[in-house]
Amino acid sequence: MNIFIMGAPGSGKGTVSSRIKDKYNLNHISTGDIFRKNLSENTPLGIQAKEYMESGRLVPDELTNAMVSDYLKSLPDAKNGYLLDGYPRTLAQAKAFEALTDGSDQAVDLVLSMDVPKEVLTKRITGRRICKGCGEIYNVYYKAPANEGVCDICGQELSQRKDDNEDSLKVRLDEYAANTEPVIGYYDDKDMVAHINADQSMEDIWSFIQKTIDEK
Repeated sequence: MNIFIMGAPGSGKGTVSSRIKDKYNLNHISTGDIFRKNLSENTPLGIQAKEYMESGRLVPDELTNAMVSDYLKSLPDAKNGYLLDGYPRTLAQAKAFEALTDGSDQAVDLVLSMDVPKEVLTKRITGRRICKGCGEIYNVYYKAPANEGVCDICGQELSQRKDDNEDSLKVRLDEYAANTEPVIGYYDDKDMVAHINADQSMEDIWSFIQKTIDEK
C-alpha cells in the first residue's frame, strides 16, 4: 500500500503517520528525509539541489521529483509500500510523480487528507508550548500545565517556537491553500482521497483511518 498523507500545519499528520507506520509496516518518508540524504551523501541530485538552496532559490519541481523517485527505488523493503508526508506539494509535482510511477509498484494507492477548521489549527499552533527540559508538549487551550509556564513532569520552563504565532501560521496556511489544496482536488477527481475529520478524538481518527486502509 502506497499512501500520501496531507494536511495543514497542526492537523496531526505526525501522530497519525507514526501509528500508520507501526500498524502497517510502511516506510514513513518525508521530503526532508530525502533532501537530507541527498545532501549528506553528495549525490548528483543533492549537489544540484544545494546550488539552488545556497543561492536562496526554490528547488525546481523536476529535481524534487527525481530525488523522490530515486529514494523510493532505493528502499530495501519497498515491497511493504510507503507513507509519504510533505509531497507532492504542488500540482506540477503530483502530475510529474504520476507520470514517473504510472503502472509501477511506486504508484500511489490512497491519499489521506487531514481536514481541520482554520480556527482550530490556529489554537493548536499558537497555543503550543514545549518543555525545554524533557520535550513534553502542552497547549494552553487544550492541555495546559498545572502551573503556567512550568512543565508538570520535570519542572522546567516551557517555551514557544518562534514560528508558532498567527502571522507565521497565516503565511503557512496561505501557502498550503495555494499549492497543496489543488493537489488534493486533483486526487479527489480521481476518487483517491479519504477526507478525515481531524477535529475529533485520536481514537475516532485512528478508527476511521484503519477502516479506510483495510478496505482499500
